Amino acid sequence: MKFAALNPRDSRLAAIGLLLIALLLGYFALLHWWLVAPMQQLSTEMADLRDTQSRYAAAIAEKPALLRRIAALGAGQAASSAFLPDDDPNTAAADLMQRVVDVVGASKRGGHCLVNQKMPMPNAPAEPGEPYRKAAVSINLSCDIEPLAEVLHALEQGTPYLFIDDLSIYRNPVLAQQKQVAPLAVQFTLSGYVRPAHEATGSTSTGVSDSNRGTP
Repeated sequence: MKFAALNPRDSRLAAIGLLLIALLLGYFALLHWWLVAPMQQLSTEMADLRDTQSRYAAAIAEKPALLRRIAALGAGQAASSAFLPDDDPNTAAADLMQRVVDVVGASKRGGHCLVNQKMPMPNAPAEPGEPYRKAAVSINLSCDIEPLAEVLHALEQGTPYLFIDDLSIYRNPVLAQQKQVAPLAVQFTLSGYVRPAHEATGSTSTGVSDSNRGTP
């Protein structure tokens, strides 16, 4: 098989093309993978390190403010009104029942609301490492809708912090069948937390003594 001879112009163009291909192959074989690519990777790693350094520097700069905030939160927790005022769960349960009576009596919404029954719940044993003990009471109310909403809101949104669980609301089915308007029968568990008794003399966790602790 015979090939036609290239004219001088085509020969020069073919030679230039082969030279460019050879240079390109030589660049990737000798320079790019051995020098350029490692430098690019090193540049990327340096940019990542600078970004990490700037984040750590910003965190270190915020450390004093964070430490002051933690200290303020610790002191605030020791003197907080979020806890029940008694160290004994039994006494705290009695105060909880009285609080329900007071809140129901102070209800200003129109309608009927009475405390039918109130009783303390058995105190659960303190869990290992649990810093606070729980006091809980069982409450039965007979309420119309508007005063009930006001009572539940006052209990959960006030201080000390109280928690309503196992809420059950129903209407007497016999009166409903007779088409009589009857108040709602409401049952729920109301609970709160008391501080450990040893905090009365100060603890290492808060570093606050009884003299500057304040009443919860």
